Amino acid sequence: MDRVDCVVVGAGVVGLAVARRLAHAGREVIVLESEEAIGTATSSRNSEVIHAGIYYRAGSWMARMCVSGKHALYRYCQDHGIPHKNCGKLIVASNPKETEKLQSIKAHAEANGVLDMQMLSGEAARALEPALACDAALLSPSTGIIDSHSYMLSLRGEAEAAGTFFAFHTPILRAKAAGGVIEIEAGGEAPMTLQCGLLVNAAGLSATTVARNVDGMPLERIPPAYLAKGNYFSCSARAPFSHLIYPVPEPGGLGVHLTLDMAGQARFGPDVEWIEQIDYAVDPARAERFYPAIRKYWPTLPDGALMPSYSGIRPKIVPPAVATQDFLMQGPRDHGVEGLINLFGIESPGLTSSLAIADHVAELANV
Repeated sequence: MDRVDCVVVGAGVVGLAVARRLAHAGREVIVLESEEAIGTATSSRNSEVIHAGIYYRAGSWMARMCVSGKHALYRYCQDHGIPHKNCGKLIVASNPKETEKLQSIKAHAEANGVLDMQMLSGEAARALEPALACDAALLSPSTGIIDSHSYMLSLRGEAEAAGTFFAFHTPILRAKAAGGVIEIEAGGEAPMTLQCGLLVNAAGLSATTVARNVDGMPLERIPPAYLAKGNYFSCSARAPFSHLIYPVPEPGGLGVHLTLDMAGQARFGPDVEWIEQIDYAVDPARAERFYPAIRKYWPTLPDGALMPSYSGIRPKIVPPAVATQDFLMQGPRDHGVEGLINLFGIESPGLTSSLAIADHVAELANV
């Protein structure tokens, strides 16, 4: 039976960042991925926003990982030539009641260490974005966008250059932890059995399933899994904005917001659709809910301009009735299984947080 130092399950953006971090520390790493390529699920089905860290609960893992990860990600993009744009974001209030909420959003962001937020009058906001309708706005200068695929390719290249091996079409079937060694049985076209000293479960939507397949992992330490689908629509009309545009948050979500890709093309979403099984189809009828929400800040959005684009699924570990969740990153001290690290509920801002999460995994692994 082959023996390897570290096995990472999942080649999404977080698994790639973890593999790179461990390999750069001199560890021998194999990445097992059930799909045919890197980043095929959550990592390639999101808004590609570099988040500032505004809304997350103060002191939460999401807030801490996002703020430190944001700085690390901008440095990485600059150092490695990854296409990105520090375009900034406007949180727009449509009426005086919403304007009152902007100050509390700013205070919450500052509690998270986001210290560059700026209050703008409606006039000042329209000076930045003439097509914008708003009573007032909050500017987040450190929000940006990234070409996530280029970023993931770079992480993979660095991991491989440091000796990491990738095994695609290789789902993990079961594992057994005993005596400081984890024995893994993987399937696919080239089934393999191997032993490792460190197993990092970065399987995203499948993380809870992987954890249940580890003999020795306490079931009561595995959170339930829920699927929250987010649908995105593109726009046939050229949107006249250079910043990302977000409405003031509503209970249960951030509202229908406008993000931009690297070519400047607008897309709207995501909404929230709780589903029972993975399904990426976008129902065109959902656009009808988007139009009135978007026209609060872009009143000249043409009729019929929205087209189904794509969807992504958030790996939730809390039910729909619970408004917020946090990353759940477990090491041996949390569950008692030597050599096992579980990453549960790594939804947005997972992309922004990826390098910080990788550093935290290295700490849990004493690397």
